Amino acid sequence: MLRLTWILLGGAGISLLAAGCGSKAAEAPPSATVSPSPHTQPLPDLTWTMTDPLTQTDEEWRSKLTPDQYKILRRKGTERPFTGAYWDTSQPGIYACAGCGLVLFSSDHKYDSGTGWPSYWQPLRDGHIATAPDNTLFTRRTEVLCARCNGHLGHVFNDGPKPTGLRYCINSAALTFVSGSTKPPVSEPTKPAADNPANPE
Repeated sequence: MLRLTWILLGGAGISLLAAGCGSKAAEAPPSATVSPSPHTQPLPDLTWTMTDPLTQTDEEWRSKLTPDQYKILRRKGTERPFTGAYWDTSQPGIYACAGCGLVLFSSDHKYDSGTGWPSYWQPLRDGHIATAPDNTLFTRRTEVLCARCNGHLGHVFNDGPKPTGLRYCINSAALTFVSGSTKPPVSEPTKPAADNPANPE
């Protein structure tokens, strides 16, 4: 009987993990506390334009990132809902990759999806986001990656609001938030580089 109970509990855990940020009916547990883990490493410089891909060794990533950042960005982990630093952040600003500083999302496109993860209906610049099929955990999803350092960010779903109908469900630990302006500097181009389209699925 005990063995059967563990099997049932294990199956439920796998189902929840497979859904990831796919469940829109999630509710914040009453005991959940949101206490952002401070960065123990220097924040990367913001990068508004796609440059050459950033490639580092696993040892270099381990020394550069916090344990949570490394687990998600380099090992494709998923943080628990309603526990990340930015799931309910509403102040204006820019969200960049915590690994390389490439700007990814704007608060202008952020919305409350009810899932407990930061959600956006579009990226700030298409060429800064890459996607790849994810067939792990007995389900098919579309993984979202930083186009510069190939860091795992989260997943994108087709149940978002208009005008795109998309929901980019992103882990807080994969992001760096810089409050203030949501627009690129005057010295930077306002359109994505034409030679850096997002990777097709």
